[in-house]
Amino acid sequence: MARKPSRDVEKTYTRAQFVAKLRRFADSVESGEAFTIQIGGERLRVPARATFNIEHERGSDGEEIEFQMKWTS
Repeated sequence: MARKPSRDVEKTYTRAQFVAKLRRFADSVESGEAFTIQIGGERLRVPARATFNIEHERGSDGEEIEFQMKWTS
């Protein structure tokens, strides 16, 4: 199987789009199902076995919270 290239994409959404994606994600996690999302033109499937964490960063230029899903292919 061909290895996928490294990638680091950040996509900005409107408030309504962000809420809709979070709601779909929460419903998938709650029901134990995989979650599918398209980011930067690539469709991604987050398996139900993924692990989840929340990260907080603070620096001189501001603060950031990241909701993360991690899994191996």
